[in-house]
Amino acid sequence: MSMNEIHEECGVFGVFGLETTNVAATTYYGLFALQHRGQESAGIVVNDDGIFRHHKDPGLVNDIFTPQIMSTLGEGNIAIGHVRYSTTGGNERVNAQPIVVNHIKGKLALAHNGNLVNSFELRQELELQGSIFHTTNDTEVISYMITKERLTAKSIEEAVSKAMNRIKGAYSLVVMSAAKMIAARDPNGFRPLCYGQTEDGRYIVSSETCALDAVGATFIRDILPGEIVVFSEDGIQSITEHCNKVPQTTCIFEYIYFARPDSKIDGHSVHAARVKAGACLAMEHPVQADVVIGVPDSGLDAAIGYSRQSGIPYGMGFIKNKYIGRTFIAPGQAVREDKVKIKLNVVKETVEGKRVVMVDDSIVRGTTCARIVKLLRDAGALEVHMRSSAPPFKNPCFYGTDIDSRENLIACKYTIPEIAEVIGADSLGYLDVDHLGMLIGTPKGEGYCSACFNGCYPTDVPTESHKNRFEMKLSERRKLKNEKSE
Repeated sequence: MSMNEIHEECGVFGVFGLETTNVAATTYYGLFALQHRGQESAGIVVNDDGIFRHHKDPGLVNDIFTPQIMSTLGEGNIAIGHVRYSTTGGNERVNAQPIVVNHIKGKLALAHNGNLVNSFELRQELELQGSIFHTTNDTEVISYMITKERLTAKSIEEAVSKAMNRIKGAYSLVVMSAAKMIAARDPNGFRPLCYGQTEDGRYIVSSETCALDAVGATFIRDILPGEIVVFSEDGIQSITEHCNKVPQTTCIFEYIYFARPDSKIDGHSVHAARVKAGACLAMEHPVQADVVIGVPDSGLDAAIGYSRQSGIPYGMGFIKNKYIGRTFIAPGQAVREDKVKIKLNVVKETVEGKRVVMVDDSIVRGTTCARIVKLLRDAGALEVHMRSSAPPFKNPCFYGTDIDSRENLIACKYTIPEIAEVIGADSLGYLDVDHLGMLIGTPKGEGYCSACFNGCYPTDVPTESHKNRFEMKLSERRKLKNEKSE
C-alpha cells in the first residue's frame, strides 16, 4: 500500500490501581491492541510498591514478552508500556521506551508519543549543563526536563507542569513515579490520549480507545489538550493550567491512517471519518466504473464510503497476509518490495474484466502504489482509477509523522496527471485539503493540523530538520557549543 512508506506513530499505555495485581498482563494486552502504532520496539515497566521492574527490546509485543519475560515482571499496582516506531533517534535497543530514570528524589518512568520541535535546542542546553544522554531520542530530553524541575518542585505533577513550559511540539505522555501515574497531553492536542476504568476499579490510560476495549475498561473521557491528569491513592486530579492557551490542532492523519478504525479520538469515530473521506472523494472525483475496492487496511473504510456515495458496488479486491508487518518497517527499499509481493494478493474474480476504483489512504513516494496498480492490471482489470483519502503530501511534519523533507514526496515533483501516469493509473483523485474538516465535523482548518498537506504549521518549527539530529560530526557539535557559550 502507498502509505507503508510513512513511518508511524508510537503508542502509550498505563495502568493504575490501589491493589497489587497482574498489571504487566494488562499492559501486554493494551500494547497488543496498540501494535499498529509501532512495530519497531516495545517495553513495559511495572511498579511494585516503589520497586521498578522493566523490560524492553526491538520487535513485536508478542515476540518480546514471552511467558518467561512476563514472569520476571511480576505483579504491581502501576505499570506503563510503549510501542515504538522511531521518528527521532535510531532503532537501537537503548532507544526503546519506556525510559526509566533514577534521580535524587526517587524513580521515574516515562513513555512518549509525538515529536518535540525544540528537542535539539533543549538537548544542547542540558549537555552544556553537564547532562549525559544515553539515547538519541527526544523522550530522554523530556525525562531530563522533568527530573530537573523535580529538584525544586513539591510534587512530580508540578515538575511535569513546569517542564511543559519548556517542551514544545507534540507529546502525549504517561509518567510513573513510585506512587503516582500521570498522563499529559500537549496544549495543541496533536496526539490522542484518553483514560477509562476497569470493573475492578483500575484506571487505564491509552493512546486509543481500542486498547481500553481490549482490557475490558470503560471509556471515561479524552484527556484535554494541555491537561495533566494525576492518578494516586487520593483519587484523580486534573491540572488545566496549560489548557486553552492555543487552539486545538489534533493531527488529521490520525483519522486518515494512524489510528485503528474501531477507536474514537476526541469524540470522533475513526471509522466514520474514513467513510466520510471516501464519500467526499466520490463527490469530488466521480468516475464510471464497475467496482470499488480498498487497499487494506486503512483504505477499506474510505472505499466503503466511496461505494455508498457513488452507487458503484463495493468488492473485496485484495487479501492481506495477516502475518506480515506493515511493509515500511522493513529496512531498505529492496526488502520493502519483496514484502509487498507477499503482503497483498488480488482477488482476481473481483477485478478481472472490470473498471476498478482503487481507494487508498494516501500516496507518498508513489513506488508502492505503482506496484499495486500493476497487480490489478496483471489480474485483468480493464481500468484502474486511483483515489486517495488524503490530500497530496507536500510538506515535512515536525510532530511525529516521519516526513522530514520534500525531497522524496511525489506530489512535490509532478502534477496530478503526471502522478497518475507515473503510478500507471487511468485517473487519479485526491481528497481536497479544504474538505478535511468534514471528516470530523468541524469548519475548515479548525480543530486539526494539516500542515503536511498545506504547510500551515500551528507552532514554531525548526529552521532545519534534525531527523538525525544527534548523529552529528564532532566538529559540528563543537561549533554549536561554541556558539551557545558566546
